[in-house]
Amino acid sequence: MSLDERSTGRGLPPPMRGPLPGTEPAAAPLALSTTESCAALVANFGLAIRQLRERQGLSQEKLSELSELNRSYVGEVERGRAIASIVTAHKLAHALNVDVAALLRHGELLERQRVAQRLRLAAIAC
Repeated sequence: MSLDERSTGRGLPPPMRGPLPGTEPAAAPLALSTTESCAALVANFGLAIRQLRERQGLSQEKLSELSELNRSYVGEVERGRAIASIVTAHKLAHALNVDVAALLRHGELLERQRVAQRLRLAAIAC
């Protein structure tokens, strides 16, 4: 191909328009608002705590003793009904023998799994 053909576009396929394949934004029902995103963060953090606690064979009562938190409060955090402070997250992480970053990573993994599930369900519905 000559330089003239490349500069004029002759002999080349037309340029792509729109987003690259596979990079289209999620459909509206799958996108989360900021409020929903924050709620998902709190719920996934709590689920991460519960999963790690259960993996270690700890009861909520034992985790509350180790973390020096009220047992009912630990339950509220696990169910995503209470937003844990940084201090609370640190206490729970220490009691579970992980760092706070590990708790957050586990929560992010859970969110990615939920998004993948929503995408699979949306694909089936189409």
